[in-house]
Formats: sequence, C-alpha cells, structure tokens
Amino acid sequence: MTSETTTTTELPPIRYWPAAELTGVDFDPVLADLMREGPLTRIRLPHGQGWAWMVSRYDDVRAVTNDARFSREAVLERDVTRLAPHFIPSKEAVGMQDPPNHTRMRRAVAPAFTGRGVERLRERAQHMLDERVDALLREGPPADLTEGLLAPFPLAVICELMGVAAADQPRMHEWTALILSSANGADRSEQAKKAMSGYFREQIRRRGGSGGEDVVGLLAAAVDRGEVTEAEAVGLALLIQIGGEAVTNNCGNMVYLLLTHPEHLARLRAEPELRPHAIEELLRYIPHRNSVGLSRIATEDTVLNGVRIAAGDAIYVSYLAANRDPEVFPDPDRLDFDRSPNPHVAFGHGPHFCVGAMLARLETELLINAVVDRFPGLRFAVPVEELRWRPGALIRGPEALPVTW
Repeated sequence: MTSETTTTTELPPIRYWPAAELTGVDFDPVLADLMREGPLTRIRLPHGQGWAWMVSRYDDVRAVTNDARFSREAVLERDVTRLAPHFIPSKEAVGMQDPPNHTRMRRAVAPAFTGRGVERLRERAQHMLDERVDALLREGPPADLTEGLLAPFPLAVICELMGVAAADQPRMHEWTALILSSANGADRSEQAKKAMSGYFREQIRRRGGSGGEDVVGLLAAAVDRGEVTEAEAVGLALLIQIGGEAVTNNCGNMVYLLLTHPEHLARLRAEPELRPHAIEELLRYIPHRNSVGLSRIATEDTVLNGVRIAAGDAIYVSYLAANRDPEVFPDPDRLDFDRSPNPHVAFGHGPHFCVGAMLARLETELLINAVVDRFPGLRFAVPVEELRWRPGALIRGPEALPVTW
C-alpha cells in the first residue's frame, strides 16, 4: 500500500462529476481536473447516496485494486454514489466477489481463457472475420463499419467461446445492449438481465455434466462437480457474454482514432511489425468507459498516499486516469505507437483483472489487421462532426462508423 510519513486528516472538497455524454475519444474534462487536484479526491456521481474517494494515480490504482482491505462484496449492502441510475448487482456475480470466492469462481472458466484456450479460436475467428469482410467488399462502399463488422464479429467470437448457437446471437446482442445502457430505464435493463440469465440457466442444465471446452460446458461441469452453484455459474456466464460487447466499442474508438490520425494509419500499413505496439498504445489511450466502474468499500482504516481512508468509506479507482499518469507515461496525451514500456491497466489490475483480456487482444488484432489491410483508402463517408456516440452507455463507443474506401 502506498503511504507517506505525513498523514492528513483534512478532507478535500466533494466534486460533483456529471459524467456528461462525451463524443469521440475526448478525455473527460472533469476527470482531468480531478487528476490535477490531487492523487485522492472526493466525488459525487449523478446517482446513489453520499460521496466516494476517487484514486487517479497509477501506483495508487494498482495498490487499491490489489489490496484485500478494499472490498467489492461490501458494496452490495450500500447505495454508493454511482454513474448508473439503476444498480442491479447479483450476490452471485463474480464481479461483486472478493477472494477466495472470487478465485474459486474464476477457476471454473479459466481453461477457456488460457493462451491455449484462446489460440484454439484463432483460425475459426479469422474465418468468421474474413466472411464478414468479404461480404462488405462485395457490396461495396459506403458501409457502416460498426453494423457490418465491429458489432457482429466480436459477438460471433464470444458466442463461439461461450457455446451459444448462431441462431441465438441476435437476442444476445439485444439483451447486452439493454443491460449496458441506462437510456432505456431500469425495468428494461432488469428484464434483459433476467432473460439472459434464464437462457444460460437452461443451457447449463441441459449440458449437465457432459462438459466441453466452451464456457457453458465448463460451467455445467463445474456445477456438476459442486465447485460452483448454479446461480454462480449463471452469473459468470452473463458477465462474460456482456464483456464481449466491450470489444465492439473499443475497436470503434480505435478505428475512429486511426481515421482521424491518418499518419498513424499510414504507419500501420507501412510497418506491420509495429501493430502489436500500436494496439497496446490504442488500448492505453482510448476511453473504455464513461466515468468509473464499480466501487469498493474500505474494511478498515487505511492510509493511502498520506490520506486517511476510514473504514466504511467508498472508493473508486480510475483506470483511465492511471493510463494518463505522466509519471508512468511521458507526454500521456500523445498517441505514440513507439511508446515503450507501456504497462497500461486497460484491462484492470489485481484479482479483478479482466478474464477475457487475451481474447480481447486476439479480436482486436484481427480487426485492426482487417481494417488496415483490406480497405484501401478507408475514410469516413460523412463529416466527422456528424458521428454519434451511444447515449447513456456505460462503455463509450460510436453508434455507427459510416465509411467508404
């Protein structure tokens, strides 16, 4: 835990963070102000009660997320200030668990997300991507890259990994969009969550102990062995399925960046060996979400960076801010494909590090290669100022990317 010899008991002012609907890849100006005001500030978000600490410095973010004294599970009993108007946590959800339960639950699906588990999907994923690119090229420009490629491809890959039939993919996409957006209200979000949970409950029961390498098969086998409960398995399936949507939004932001930075796009065409570094820099740079994610609760008095955090205080970390910490990333607001090292925390840190990070990297690699290599002269088909970003979304991303080539 980061600390200093001098501890202050004076509390910083509470800053209201409206989490405005931002467009493009603009860095949230309120978050930028909070970063300048100090490594620890206090915030109040549009919904929930009270205030929460906000941690923005890279080292402190890593410290908090890897410290058992900051609990996700304790949030279940609290109406913490938050971005979303509705908070529908499940006690069985892996995202709301602390170790050792969190570790036990993740172990059930770990084989699907190892290097071997992800790489076994590469050939199939490439084939699915090529089919979609071929279809777009046959139809010719203009086209909506989000509708034709960035949405259906990650959905098809995550469904392949999960063991979801192709015929069920459209409703998976619809349910996910409703769960992740506040624009349609709490009731529709809850209905979508119940529907997806019911779907996975039925699939897990149907598979029984038959097993298999896909996620539903792994979960069914784990339930059969008594390693996780059925409710925990359903919660895991739902979280992983929803997580696949992040690739759509993140890659949409990446394509937007490349098309608005043509010199960077030209380098990727001319220097294919640069692409792995470029993808890591794009992951660091893009805004993965609006505002912040899930909070934690301090379970005992703690000193962080010379500031006393009292037991019971709510605390948020900002991975977006950590990825712009100038002490770790020199000239952090510059998109630099030569940046090295690049220890970004785009996929989180600590026990809650994204289980699907390797899969997301694989999908992103294939998508960026396709955009760079197979669409000569790719450019927007409308003025940039006419592009629209998803309203009320927890994960920021463009609604559509109309392009021509």
